[in-house]
Amino acid sequence: RDRKYKVRMPKLRVMREYKDKRKSVDDVERNIFKFKKSSEEKGKKMDKEEQLFRETFMYHKEIRVLARASAGRSVASQRRADLPLTAGEQLDVIEAVQGHAVICRNAQGRYGYVLLEHLHFR
Repeated sequence: RDRKYKVRMPKLRVMREYKDKRKSVDDVERNIFKFKKSSEEKGKKMDKEEQLFRETFMYHKEIRVLARASAGRSVASQRRADLPLTAGEQLDVIEAVQGHAVICRNAQGRYGYVLLEHLHFR
């Protein structure tokens, strides 16, 4: 008896193509947010590295890039103030200090001393 009065609603079917398209749009939106988050984190890390650099090297001037150079070979850092190098890595030269060494910044925003003999200038 209850079945008699039950109204049957047709099941709505979502077209497969539309469903796939919707998924891809959602994925793109998610990726945009991930990118924003990682770039914000990267910016914070860069600021932290800069602050650490200023304290360690007692550098109070404006940070300006004098030249760009690439590392000739990989070198592990001996001291905290030295910048570890990877062969072919691009570096920004910030300041020439002690005759045979310069202060450089790598792509991760880390600063340190690098010997001139390890650098190739363009």
